Amino acid sequence: MSRLAPTAAVLACTLGLAACTGAGSPTPTVAPTVAIGDAHALVTVDNCGVLVESAGTPTRIVAVKSTTTELLVELGLADAIVGAAFLDGPIEPPYTTLDSDIPVLSEFLPGQEATLALEPDAIVAGWESNFAADGVGERDALAERGILTYVAPSACKEPGYQPDPMTFDALFAQIEEAGELFGVPDAAATLVTRMSTDLEAIEPDGRDLTALWYSSGTDSPYVGAGIGAPQMMMEAAGLANVFEDVHDTWTSATWEAVVEADPDVIVLVDASWNTAEDKIAMLEDNPATAALSAVKAGAYVIVPFAGAEAGVRNVETVASLVDQLATAVPDGS
Repeated sequence: MSRLAPTAAVLACTLGLAACTGAGSPTPTVAPTVAIGDAHALVTVDNCGVLVESAGTPTRIVAVKSTTTELLVELGLADAIVGAAFLDGPIEPPYTTLDSDIPVLSEFLPGQEATLALEPDAIVAGWESNFAADGVGERDALAERGILTYVAPSACKEPGYQPDPMTFDALFAQIEEAGELFGVPDAAATLVTRMSTDLEAIEPDGRDLTALWYSSGTDSPYVGAGIGAPQMMMEAAGLANVFEDVHDTWTSATWEAVVEADPDVIVLVDASWNTAEDKIAMLEDNPATAALSAVKAGAYVIVPFAGAEAGVRNVETVASLVDQLATAVPDGS
């Protein structure tokens, strides 16, 4: 079974462990059962190799990373968030239901003490590494305390769990899985329908433009590779990723490889710690990168960091890429 299970497969997991693993699949860790209410039928999912069970909707959630925070908001669970942490930027419209009433626990990854002080019944994280002894805590120890833990399946890294490649179908299945686990399947279905409709309405750029997805880094650029969310979004926007052949989600490249590829356009990820403006200044100040076709033409498109990872912003990010391309790379340029 796919690690990013569609609704039917998620429900099948309630029948027992055998329904959650297939021949040749990794064997998940059986974590202590965390009982969250009895508002819905027991749902069991294999989440990055850890079995997670829930029969109710969490009422005190700590959300780590923007992607998980925004997903919870879209699922109608904003009022259950007792602390959001490690956000990648401001939560902006259309996520208007998230406002200042949701407390920010930490600008960075919070420690166990601060996290546990909020008495969460669930912790939902954007990265597996958030669940560590020097982070919010290890998953088995949190389960022993009666705290449900869940990682965005798109962030699973182990073979057999990492999406390969990440696709919009996998993203939609991930949303449906979260909806089932947290007892809000109707909200998840509505969100998937809206995102699917919006995605189908996007007309990709048809000019066969090549692109570099530049996430961060100065000495070595950290770029979107061939199987992650950047590749998924570039494909949907009609862009050919110059690092598509690298079998990874993101990768550390070299500027020599970037110069050799000479992309038509550069996608700049805007983050508070490495802004799009900072990236442009660096590209234009370095003699080697200043000679790139995209740099000379000012062919830049910008995406927020929170839209660069797999999440509910991805469809709007694709639409933004297409819209920006019309100006960044006008016909005949």
